[in-house]
Amino acid sequence: MKKFGFSDKIGYMFGDFGNDFFFIFVASFLMLFYTDVMGISGAVVGILFLVARVWDAFMDVTWGRFIDSRPAGKNGKFKPWMMRMSFPLVVFGVLMFTKIPGMSDRFYLIYAFATYIIWGSLYSTVNIPYGSMASVITGDSTERASLSTFRSIGAAIAGIVTSVVVPLVVFVNNKADAGRFSIIAIVFAVLAMCCYSLCYFLSTERIIAHGEEKKLYWKVTLAGMKRNKPLISLICAALVLLVSTMLCSAMNAYMFKDYFHNTKALSIAGFISAGTPILLAPFIAPIIKKFGKKESASVSVLIAAVSFFLLYLLPITNVNIFLVIMFIGYLGIGLFNTTIWAFVTDVIDYQEYLTDTREDATIYSMYSFARKIGQAVAGGLSGAALSAIGYVAGAPAQTEQVAASIKSFATLTPAIAYLIVFLVLTFVYPLNKKKLAELTENLKERRETKAKNAEIIENQK
Repeated sequence: MKKFGFSDKIGYMFGDFGNDFFFIFVASFLMLFYTDVMGISGAVVGILFLVARVWDAFMDVTWGRFIDSRPAGKNGKFKPWMMRMSFPLVVFGVLMFTKIPGMSDRFYLIYAFATYIIWGSLYSTVNIPYGSMASVITGDSTERASLSTFRSIGAAIAGIVTSVVVPLVVFVNNKADAGRFSIIAIVFAVLAMCCYSLCYFLSTERIIAHGEEKKLYWKVTLAGMKRNKPLISLICAALVLLVSTMLCSAMNAYMFKDYFHNTKALSIAGFISAGTPILLAPFIAPIIKKFGKKESASVSVLIAAVSFFLLYLLPITNVNIFLVIMFIGYLGIGLFNTTIWAFVTDVIDYQEYLTDTREDATIYSMYSFARKIGQAVAGGLSGAALSAIGYVAGAPAQTEQVAASIKSFATLTPAIAYLIVFLVLTFVYPLNKKKLAELTENLKERRETKAKNAEIIENQK
């Protein structure tokens, strides 16, 4: 088997590149598509997002457990499932952004519910095996950090393409256009399939748990999770982080459209948000190697919290000043977001340390479960917030009071969230640089012992 190298990093990067064409498209523009193209009220869209994300959260865990119960094949355990489910995923991605002309409001509502929930379920079947792959591509902590960095680069490139191109294409005279949304969705579907294929062929699964035929028991898994303090604290941080990220993504389109009256600036904001991981990428490995993941991420999140508090407190009407401070904030959160997937592989390892069983997809799906719950809360809050603020779907313009409230909501929410994440990482998450090194060495010795025992048993047959 070939050694871990650049091919794995590039392959894994393309996986999230493919995922995030639609994930970011949905996070940033689906609510706008539903309210301004489909004519669905913000409150109803919020209910849809809430229901769908809760369903997806349980779908994640169900699919993760299913994957863990399957034996690995010649091409690995996770890659084959990612490829099998990718085509139906992108098909429903296109359908989700397609408006069939001349239909009733009731039809559009049912259509929105059906296509969005099915797309979300299919996303689980692709994302769970993809995310679980990182823990079996390599067992080295530094190499995993590089995988997380390249994954973030893939997401960043998709984010740049989505956040910059979409606003320039889908708006005609500052209004969302249905046909242009569909064209973008078709293009993204083709690009996503190309990326999934590259991920499949360029990456290699190396860590195969011995005794995979052994039956998995939820009782043992849950008992381990109760003692897995790194997992619990990371899930708490993920819940808070996802709520703020999704809310900010959904509200940014309205803020730049109605507060700054500048949808072109939305492209710049998207470029800043998505581009910071690429800017930070060369510095991530040296920073983590010197200070550690936990230590570096804690400081970076605090910088983000301070920046967004400033955006909330200052009565900024100049979009350029706003974008400069936003850039500083995204630099802060960028380091944490770039290394988050390396945190996930660490908590998977800690679960193995506790239970002596590899349950990559199950533990990853529990983390994803938390993310989906965060998305559900964010979806419900964003729709409810729009209604509470007084946003009128389809109106030629919003009042100054409504626009100012949107700006406040879009800046204060992430500021509070990032502060909470900082506190969790600093005072609750236990895997600092020293403890993580001890964990890695312990598991390495265990796996070598298992491999030797398995070889002895095989020779005795």
